[in-house]
Amino acid sequence: MAEVAPAPAPAPAKAAKKKSTKPKKAGPSVSELIVKTVAASKERNGVSAAALKKALAAGGYDVDKNKARVKTAIKSLVAKGTLVQTKGIGASGSFKMSKKVETKRARRPPVPSNKQRAFGRGLGAAGGAELQEEALTNQEPRPPSSVTVSAAARAL
Repeated sequence: MAEVAPAPAPAPAKAAKKKSTKPKKAGPSVSELIVKTVAASKERNGVSAAALKKALAAGGYDVDKNKARVKTAIKSLVAKGTLVQTKGIGASGSFKMSKKVETKRARRPPVPSNKQRAFGRGLGAAGGAELQEEALTNQEPRPPSSVTVSAAARAL
């Protein structure tokens, strides 16, 4: 008689894999470090990429291990307009802060005038524009100002 082999035990269900969460570093990002370094520089032609890497290394950042991150951070800052490349191409050359960024931080958003507040609320783009045009055409003309004197009159 043939002996029947016992059925193999079913494989135990695999436990769901837990995603290993790596602790994020609390320090500033590479691009923030680069912006701080370039902003602190007083060089007229900006800071070279080599000098940037030296400054990052002096600040405790491992540049040799993260070469690609430094390059991509420099390229993205140039693309955004935060940095201006004065010499070179790509991530090499010299970089300085763009003037747009410096003025952008100091500038406050414009406050809407009373007319804009009155006509812009609750209406679509077309409705507000039509009412504004109508209000502007119905205004009385201003009398000429006696203070305004042309340059030709001053020369005489």
